[in-house]
Amino acid sequence: MTSLKQLIKSMRTFTIIWSGQLISTIGSGLTGFALGVWIYEQTGSPTLFAINLFVYFLPRVILSPFAGVLADRLDRRLVMVGSDSLAAIATLVIAILYFLSALQIWHVYLATAVFAIANTLQWPAYSAATTLLVPKEHLSRAAGMSQIGDAISSLVAPGVAGILYVSTGLKTIMLIDVVSYLFALGTLVAVRFPQPEKSAKAEAFTFYQDLLVGWRFIIQRKGFLALQTIFAIMNFCGSITYAMFTPLILEIAEPDVLGLIASILGGGFLLGTLILSIWGGPKRRIYGIYIFESLFGLSLFLTGWATSVAWIVAAQLLGTISVAISNGCTQAMWQSKVPQDMQGRVFAARPMISFSIIPLAYLLSGPLSEKLFIPAMIEGGALATRYGHLLGVGPDRGIGLMYILFGLIYLLAGQVILLYPRLRRIELEMPDAVSEGELAASPA
Repeated sequence: MTSLKQLIKSMRTFTIIWSGQLISTIGSGLTGFALGVWIYEQTGSPTLFAINLFVYFLPRVILSPFAGVLADRLDRRLVMVGSDSLAAIATLVIAILYFLSALQIWHVYLATAVFAIANTLQWPAYSAATTLLVPKEHLSRAAGMSQIGDAISSLVAPGVAGILYVSTGLKTIMLIDVVSYLFALGTLVAVRFPQPEKSAKAEAFTFYQDLLVGWRFIIQRKGFLALQTIFAIMNFCGSITYAMFTPLILEIAEPDVLGLIASILGGGFLLGTLILSIWGGPKRRIYGIYIFESLFGLSLFLTGWATSVAWIVAAQLLGTISVAISNGCTQAMWQSKVPQDMQGRVFAARPMISFSIIPLAYLLSGPLSEKLFIPAMIEGGALATRYGHLLGVGPDRGIGLMYILFGLIYLLAGQVILLYPRLRRIELEMPDAVSEGELAASPA
């Protein structure tokens, strides 16, 4: 009982902030699902649907290093307040345009870019603040809790957003999202963040020098550089298939089934985060990353072979549970190895590498499916006569072939985690983090 009370006390401030972000994430999930449906409903184009994903990720890649510098130079709580406010304003504008019957596709693209900017500003500030708010031994649990918001959003948003969209359109969803942002802002106003101690050397850095700090930290550590490079390959494979998941399901089922599937998979992600929060992850987190990333690659491969909704859901559930646990292990490892007063800059540099080719994946996914894979696997297609007896024939089988190919690449990339010694031994060779301020105060 005493241990439980100590745990609750040690994570009190983090839990308050987390609860606000949880509600905000659910609201954002409603909006994201509804805007995606609206684009597809207005255009009927998988490519235009994928462009919205491209618009979301491109600002994250470009602006990440600037966000990291701001997270380390400014009060991290104020950075989070600013980002939530920016996203709330964009949501309100979309709602107003919809009320006036003036909403157009480019408005949604622009709002999506604003959401991406807000998220890019917030993520390094939130991640870096976590290590100041949570004891080291509970970082894996905090990482798991941080993913619960995304998991619950994925579980709740598709079904609720579908019902609200059919009954009231976008307006109610937009207003719920604005209210969720106000709740998140209220939790941020109610607490204070401890600020990391900065050394004289850190204080003397110019903004330009700060931009390079995160890059240098990763590049000078071969294990971390290898990990982010592998993640870049994996993210490309995962994103190019993710963009085609909606067309894959709609080829064999109705839209309401798609919403149900999305909710079920959200439940899988939630289950993975709960497992990690309770378990805390393996002692050697790199092994957790290897095992669960390999399982995610296997899930992509199996999805490609599946020809029924039930088997697709089963394969994808394996993936959502696995990626939730892997993400938590990854975040906890970085938080334990990066000095606290550098975390904003380093955490912002991470997606500059690992997310760098996700926009390209979204741009390629539509043309590859429509011009290459689907034509090859329809009746009489170039590959249908050779592989049709194994995979089946039809447009969904073309997308299935994409899943098989990129799932194999994902699996092969994951094996490097064990084969490359610097990466396999990363936790043994790198000491736990000491802030720059503590280093400056330590005896030579």
